[in-house]
Amino acid sequence: MKKVITFQVLTIFIGVLLLGGAVGFAEGPKPEYYVDESKLPFDALLSTETVRYWGIHKGAGYRVEVPENWNGDLVVYCHGDRGDGLELTVSNPRIRAFLIDMGYAWAASSYTKNAYAVKEGVKDTHSLAMFFNGLVGKPNRIYITGHSMGGHITAVSIEQYPKVYDGALPMCGVMGDFELFDYFQEFHLIAHWATGIEVDVPFPENYETDILPTIKSALGGPPFGYPITFSDAGETFRNAIKYLSGGERPLYNSSFMMWVDFVFGMIMDPDIIGNMDTIYQLDGDPELSVDELALNDEIYRSEPLPKTRHPNGMGNIPVISGEISIPVLSLHTLGDLNVPFSMQQIYAERVAANGKTNLLVQRAIRDIGHCYFDVSEEKAAFFDLVNWVENGERADGDDILDPGAVADPDFGCEFTLVQHPPYYGVPITPCSQP
Repeated sequence: MKKVITFQVLTIFIGVLLLGGAVGFAEGPKPEYYVDESKLPFDALLSTETVRYWGIHKGAGYRVEVPENWNGDLVVYCHGDRGDGLELTVSNPRIRAFLIDMGYAWAASSYTKNAYAVKEGVKDTHSLAMFFNGLVGKPNRIYITGHSMGGHITAVSIEQYPKVYDGALPMCGVMGDFELFDYFQEFHLIAHWATGIEVDVPFPENYETDILPTIKSALGGPPFGYPITFSDAGETFRNAIKYLSGGERPLYNSSFMMWVDFVFGMIMDPDIIGNMDTIYQLDGDPELSVDELALNDEIYRSEPLPKTRHPNGMGNIPVISGEISIPVLSLHTLGDLNVPFSMQQIYAERVAANGKTNLLVQRAIRDIGHCYFDVSEEKAAFFDLVNWVENGERADGDDILDPGAVADPDFGCEFTLVQHPPYYGVPITPCSQP
């Protein structure tokens, strides 16, 4: 363990990675994960004295920072998917400077495993929060927040440890747990149906090299072709993905063009995928058309292996039940198709089924990137969450389960605090002027 008192230097590391690769449960030797202790020390920011700690706790690297004027509360931060690397690393929260200025201590763990490690993230984050008691002191309140997989970890943590945390801020989170991985596989299955190209499941070895390029070509249409302009089959495919990923909403066509190739790169282990109960749609009318009946009748259906889903515990992809007991404020970008907006709708429906809608507020942000929030939007969300927890004033949010509200061209404007810059050259449609 190290302790350093110094003044702060303006460096913020964004520890959010895009999900990538397949998810499965293959047996084999455990990877030899390690923490490079020389990379754990971190400088303070400007103007504020802090006490900083770093080290390894129960196999996970950690960082802790406590301002000189500590208000007695702790924020634990959960990072996103690290990929398949063996080095375990720690991310500072993006709103670190804001937290320190407001008097909050923060702590972040590397976890003891990389890749999609929600189970480890939940346990290691909780372990660090308990370790903080002896390292610094028992906090008055503990807030938990995280990006992407870290949002999944946040949601599971407050259900697994309901008496530990006082408020939660999941951002761009995988709030539908395993349904994200179903979505990745369904993306392919819908493309097969739309183009009429039959593909065996599991996909053949030449799927990515030979079959998928043929599918993409069939989806494209004049004048530019895939992924800019689409054939009739491509338009059908795009519409099906729209309603699978959150429904009619601003920015969708731009986001689809940017994300379609990436999502095609996500190929899942068929043993963990299930779509037996999914009802696919091509438009906003819940009554199924002739084409929708055909889609639902003809698309490949599968049941996941029972061992891959554990509704009452922390399995390989821990389930989020929606049984919450503390205020939760969640952020998500409208055009994210890596972790689609539907993740928030699934979560809202689960929370509602538990009769806890009064404890959930969700905000849509107008961007098409994954976790592409302006720091001001994250700070505002945390500030409103704290006010909710401490003063009982429920934060404002968007009605993400009302299709008419979501389809409004100005949906997401209320909590998008700045005009977001173009995403890889694709402009973000601004809100209309009053």
